[in-house]
Amino acid sequence: MIMKGSQRGGAMQLASHLLKSENEHVEIHELRGFVSDDLHGAFNEAHAIAKGTRCQQFLFSMSLSPPPWERASTESFERAANAAEQRLGLEGQPRAIVFHEKEGRRHAHVVWSRIDAENMRAINLPHFKNKLTELSKEVFLEHDWKLPEGLRDPHLRDPLNFNQDEWQQALRAGRDPREIKQVFQQAWSQSDSAKAFGAALMENGFVIARGDRRGHVAIDYTGEVYAIAKYTGVRARAVRERLGDPAPLSSVEDTKTALRARLTPRLRAMSDQLQEKQAEERKPLKDEARNLARTHKAERAKLKAGQEKRWLNESALRQARLRTGVKGFFDLVTGKTQQTREQNDREAWQALKRDQAQMSDLILSQIAERRHLQARIDEMRKKQVLDRTKLDRVIGQVLHMKSAPEKLQSDKNREIQSRSNDPKRQAGPDRDAER
Repeated sequence: MIMKGSQRGGAMQLASHLLKSENEHVEIHELRGFVSDDLHGAFNEAHAIAKGTRCQQFLFSMSLSPPPWERASTESFERAANAAEQRLGLEGQPRAIVFHEKEGRRHAHVVWSRIDAENMRAINLPHFKNKLTELSKEVFLEHDWKLPEGLRDPHLRDPLNFNQDEWQQALRAGRDPREIKQVFQQAWSQSDSAKAFGAALMENGFVIARGDRRGHVAIDYTGEVYAIAKYTGVRARAVRERLGDPAPLSSVEDTKTALRARLTPRLRAMSDQLQEKQAEERKPLKDEARNLARTHKAERAKLKAGQEKRWLNESALRQARLRTGVKGFFDLVTGKTQQTREQNDREAWQALKRDQAQMSDLILSQIAERRHLQARIDEMRKKQVLDRTKLDRVIGQVLHMKSAPEKLQSDKNREIQSRSNDPKRQAGPDRDAER
């Protein structure tokens, strides 16, 4: 599993984020060491205890993501969380485990309190990134999973990976986030100057502008703003060295206005029609995904209710083994009561593991079913990305053609202005001197 962690505060914000309804399934799997039985209350407890110290980042949040094509049981997640806890020195600390499922993938978030309540100090976590990377490799090898290139060698990490903000931005623009990054990175690698880079981006419907923070950004015809350093995957200093000072560039708002003016009504209509068409294409599959999620939730609730009923019946049977009265006193004296209690504990533990395995098997079978649907959704997305890319290139060509006359006129205006400012040209030739 890929394990990534960070120290942080913001207890309420983190709890709200982990319970977001944008996931198809959200399960609070474990709350250990807290009085509260809900996530907000548990994290609020950690915050209250942290106020007795000077620690601001009193939580350690870790995500566990198995390969999307592999089956990872609930027990596998628990073992990985326990191993990370031991490796980081967080044994026995209050923790929460939350599972998320979306688009046929399941991952977990584990959050620990860093505050040692007995000594009222924050537990130091030196080199936690390196430790989690090494542990991730061990978990991959333990399950005989194919080790990702980026985990084997950090220099081989996929440059097209994206974060949550980039994903949301791509959705707003109606594009695939990987496709956007690929456009930027190919334009960067194939260009050696600001002019070449700008032309390569414009071919795909992006125009370079001056960002609000004095950096370089690119804007598409929908008005979305993209930080060039982020999407090319290079440092801001390298961007500035190649593209120069952004001060002469147009501002974001001016560039948006210019883009709207360049787009013909026909092109705007084509863009709107494509968005509407693709939304209609997505609707049946989105409805199917929602219905499938509801069905899966009902199946899990039914299994859980059955398990709870069986647990009560089995607990009653185990309790009935403990005799009362004179017979119970005799069992206590002879040690039979202790043997019965130990037997009950073993059977209760076995019943608990049985129920967990049943639920895990159900979840894994549902994930497999959801992946079949996701394969169809992914195929549709690929087709829509191709259609969108074709339109982007058409719009890029139009923008490029419209910018050429504007640039020519701008150059002429500068030349005229330069001539008008030349004192020799203003004074004219000295004819007396010629005579």
